[in-house]
Amino acid sequence: MEQRTGRVIATVVGAAVGDALGAPFEFGPPGAFSARFPEPGCGGEMCGGGGWEPGEATDDTQMAVLVAESLLRQGKLDLPDIFARFQRWAAAEPKDIGLQTEDVLTNGMPWDLAAALHFQVNRRAAGNGSLMRASTSAVCFARAGRTATMDAARRIAALTHGDRAAWEGTAIFHELVRLALEGADPLAALPGVPAAVHPDHRRRYGTVLAADWHPEQATEFNGAVWPCLGTAVWALRTTTTFEDALRAAVDVGGDTDTVAAVTGGLAGACHGWEAIPARWTDPLHVPLPGFGGRVLRSADLADLAHRLGAGLERPAVPRRWVPRPPCRPRRRGRRTGRPSPSTGG
Repeated sequence: MEQRTGRVIATVVGAAVGDALGAPFEFGPPGAFSARFPEPGCGGEMCGGGGWEPGEATDDTQMAVLVAESLLRQGKLDLPDIFARFQRWAAAEPKDIGLQTEDVLTNGMPWDLAAALHFQVNRRAAGNGSLMRASTSAVCFARAGRTATMDAARRIAALTHGDRAAWEGTAIFHELVRLALEGADPLAALPGVPAAVHPDHRRRYGTVLAADWHPEQATEFNGAVWPCLGTAVWALRTTTTFEDALRAAVDVGGDTDTVAAVTGGLAGACHGWEAIPARWTDPLHVPLPGFGGRVLRSADLADLAHRLGAGLERPAVPRRWVPRPPCRPRRRGRRTGRPSPSTGG
C-alpha cells in the first residue's frame, strides 16, 4: 500500500478504533484501562460495556461517516446536506448524542442559524463535539492546503457549535493531519500552527499544545475542545507507537471515547495503517441510526477514507466565508443518562 494511502486510511480507521476502545471507559477514573489491561498486546481490549458492544463505535464515528458520505455523494462541501444527514441521524435516537448537538439538530431552525441561535440562548458551545467527527473531513481536504482545509474544518464545526473555540480546535486537527499525510512531523510543526488560528484563541491553544503541557494541567474537563485536543497531542508526543498512544489517551479518563478518537486520528496519520493492531480493527463496527440499519466495518471505513483521500470533484470551499462571533463553552449531556461533568457535545 502506498504510504500516503495507508496514512489516509489509518486516520479514519484509527479514529474509529480509538472511539470504540475508549467508549466503555467514558467518565471513568484515570488509569482504568491499564488497570484492566496491564500488558500491552494482551488482547480483549475491545471489551464493550457501558451500553456498547465490543468494538462498537459511538456518535463520534457515526457523525464522521455522515460527513464523509455527504462529501462523496455531493462532490463538494455541501453544508445543508451534511446538516440534513445529522438531523436524520439524531431523529433516529442514537445511543449517544451530545446534549448541545441534539439541541441544535432538533430545534427546528435552518442549518445556517441553528447553532448560532442555540448559542444566543445558552451562551456555551466549546465542547469537543465538532472535533470528534473531523477525521473524514481532514483527509478529504488535506490536498487543498492549509488555508482550505482549516476553513473547511471551521465551516463544518459551525454547523453544531457556535463557539469559535470549537472551530479553531477542529481546524488545528485538520492541519496536523494534513502535515502528517504529507510526510511531515506535525509535532515539529506545532509551534507555527497557532499563527493560523484566530487571534482570540491563539494563547489558549498555544498553552495546551506546548511541549511541556500535561493533561493534569487542564483547567476544564476534557469534554471541552481545548484539553481534548491537547491531550491527544500529548499522547502522540509522549509515545512511539499507535497502540501506546491510544492506551495513554484512554488512561487519562474522562471523555475517553472522544479523546481516544482524536488521538487515534492523529496517531493513524503519523504511524500509518500497519501500526493499527488487527485485534482492534477486526471487531470494529459502526451502526448508522436512521440510515436503514446499516453497519459499517473496518473495510467500509477504509474504502470511505481511500475515496476521500483522492479529493473532491468540485471546488471544496467557497473563497469567502464570514464566521460568526466567538462565544463560550457549554456543559456536555448524554442521552444515555451517564454523568455529564463537563463541557462537550
